[in-house]
Amino acid sequence: MSHPHSPNLGRARRLLAWALLTVGAAPAGAGTLGEQLSFGGNLSFTTDYIYHGVSESNDRGALQGDLHLATTDGSFAGVWGSTRDSRLDPGGSYDFELYLGHRFALNDSWSTTLSARSHYFGGGLFEPNADYQELAASLMYQDRWAISVTSVPNAVRYWFYLRLRRSPAWIADTTGQWLIAPGLYVTGGAGYYYSTGTGAGIETTVSYAYGNVGLAYEWRRWRLDVGYFLTQADAAKLSPYPSANHHLAGTLTWRF
Repeated sequence: MSHPHSPNLGRARRLLAWALLTVGAAPAGAGTLGEQLSFGGNLSFTTDYIYHGVSESNDRGALQGDLHLATTDGSFAGVWGSTRDSRLDPGGSYDFELYLGHRFALNDSWSTTLSARSHYFGGGLFEPNADYQELAASLMYQDRWAISVTSVPNAVRYWFYLRLRRSPAWIADTTGQWLIAPGLYVTGGAGYYYSTGTGAGIETTVSYAYGNVGLAYEWRRWRLDVGYFLTQADAAKLSPYPSANHHLAGTLTWRF
């Protein structure tokens, strides 16, 4: 699935190198590199790649993976990828993402994180591309609850399957999990997507809400999530991807 001559992938590699150098340079004065950096990641299979209330795998399964480096002072950088349905705009067979950020510990329970993420859709021939970037700020209480606000300055604006233009978009979402038995959690989340750059007449639709509720079970390095997803009907007007409304999906993850 690699495309060594893809200009998007070339940009992605340069960005990743810069991100890792940034993270590695931050603690150089505090000790050796090995003592300051930790490495991790995960591999997942999901029955549906649902993102912001819509399915980027066209209601089909997807393989996903993450690799990241983190420093003891809270900086991190990594790569994330997922297969997707190439029949969906922009025709890419995978989603490749670079991210970096910093987590600020406020006390033993609360923390806040600032991060940047760049999305690349690879393996397709459609033009123009739909690559985009986002900036996010989040507040977290332990590993139980988080709320975040995300800005996408160059989001692609759609009217159903018709691509209109690029314009800024904003996303607010919250997630939580509650331990109810050893290894067993009740999970839930809700979000709101707001798009600017609206069209005329009926194309003035600018937003939609989405959410999910489910269960998760953790055992050693494994985690199984099963969720029921709801998405407001207006999502179909703002996205070329199928809406994940009244939809059941599961994800099995192995962490390393």
